[in-house]
Amino acid sequence: MNKLSLMALLSLFSAAAFSASVQLSEVKVRELLPGRSMTAGYLTLENTGKTAVVLTGVTSPAFAEIELHEHVHQDGMMKMQQLQQVEVPAGGTVTFQPGGLHLMLFNAKTALKAGDKVALSFQFSDGSSTEHQADVVALAQ
Repeated sequence: MNKLSLMALLSLFSAAAFSASVQLSEVKVRELLPGRSMTAGYLTLENTGKTAVVLTGVTSPAFAEIELHEHVHQDGMMKMQQLQQVEVPAGGTVTFQPGGLHLMLFNAKTALKAGDKVALSFQFSDGSSTEHQADVVALAQ
């Protein structure tokens, strides 16, 4: 095995080991409001590993774009701001929920209603990714 092949193999092993330390739960996307093409998504990320994990992005074939967002209190008002990444500390948990961290999903390619499933791919700073099927839930949830 040449040096380049060995490096590629080690890189794949490292990404697989990294992904195994990230557990996703409660992954859900709100159904679309009538006439709208954007919505929000929520989940819990648990890092069972011994080093921090950095979420750098999320993609889906069902949406043109997905951004990481948070609500912040600024000048007496709640505002949303886009984040480039979200760190999950070693042994820690980060929850994306209404009024806090959340996913903003833009330009849905099809109408989504409660009971549907949406494929999401979560990308991390080391180049690894993990796939998950999100439940589409009613707006009240």
